[in-house]
Amino acid sequence: MAEKDGQERTERPTPKRLEEARKKGQVPRSVDLSSAGVMITAAAMLYVLGDSLGGGLADMMRDGLSVRGAEVTDPDRLIPILAREFTVALWAIAPIFAATIVAALLSPLLTGGWNFSAEALTPKFERLDPVAGIGRMFSTRTLVELVKGIAKFSLVGLIAYVVLRRDAAQLLSLGSIATSQGIVAAGALCAEALLALVCALVVIAAIDVPYQLWRHADDLKMSRDEIRREMKESEGSPEIKGRIRSLQQAMARNRMMQDVPLADVVVTNPTHFAVALRYDDSKMRAPIVVAKGADLVAARIREIATEHEVPLVEAPPLARALHGSVDIGHEVPAELYVVVAQVLTYVYQLRAARDTGAAPPSPPVLS
Repeated sequence: MAEKDGQERTERPTPKRLEEARKKGQVPRSVDLSSAGVMITAAAMLYVLGDSLGGGLADMMRDGLSVRGAEVTDPDRLIPILAREFTVALWAIAPIFAATIVAALLSPLLTGGWNFSAEALTPKFERLDPVAGIGRMFSTRTLVELVKGIAKFSLVGLIAYVVLRRDAAQLLSLGSIATSQGIVAAGALCAEALLALVCALVVIAAIDVPYQLWRHADDLKMSRDEIRREMKESEGSPEIKGRIRSLQQAMARNRMMQDVPLADVVVTNPTHFAVALRYDDSKMRAPIVVAKGADLVAARIREIATEHEVPLVEAPPLARALHGSVDIGHEVPAELYVVVAQVLTYVYQLRAARDTGAAPPSPPVLS
């Protein structure tokens, strides 16, 4: 089967494709399964309630045939009689009728389940295209349905012929027996005929259900290009995802750069890495990294630090260690406490010298 884009549908439908098809009302359905379910239920109910049903119908016929001539010509007396007889007949067949309705509602659960779709009721004017209609008339699907219809008709006809041939003598003898007995006998014959018909429908449904499931899955098969497009729609194209990731990283860098002026010191590599540290002994257990970066980001951190007079301390080993092992917003690890303490001591001395006008201290020699 060729796709409109020239590709073959060889891949199984994805869950998204199946869900979209379900919303459109495209679910596997087997009319033969529903028919078999209804007929099985009717046969079972007729077998169970046959005696009471026959007795009720016999009473109804007896009462109906015993109506007097005066009652027939008097509407005021005839209408209540007809209403009573109708009520008796209705109550007699009500259990069978109710059971068949339940069977008709439950049968779809064995295939595609219940599905109510407003989209399936929407008029589609492309179905009025005569060329497409002729194409559907001579399609493979139409041929299959034709073969199925002929096979079902032949099977049901064969069973009807066998049943009628077997019970012909008994059917002809119904007129020679009492009415009540004839009704019961006729009910038994109908039940047997119905049971034979049910067996035929079960065979037909057993063949039709797998075919309908296969055809539904085959109709929804996808080409590889369709699967790729669906993945792009659901997960986003790599280009868009990359752009979003870049924007997120840029926003994170902007937030990080806003914290650089609040830092106490920026430890540099001196050019490849830059790590901004902040420490408040009244709120923090240890210094935290408020910003870090490499290359161009490191250059921007140094630039902002210079603009806001945040001290820069060249300590390549410490800068590499902090950049590689500490995330932004996290505390300095314990193994770096001593070295970081030396840097902060130098910063505090430098700050005190600026405030008093004294000579600045020498940068620390870090071990």
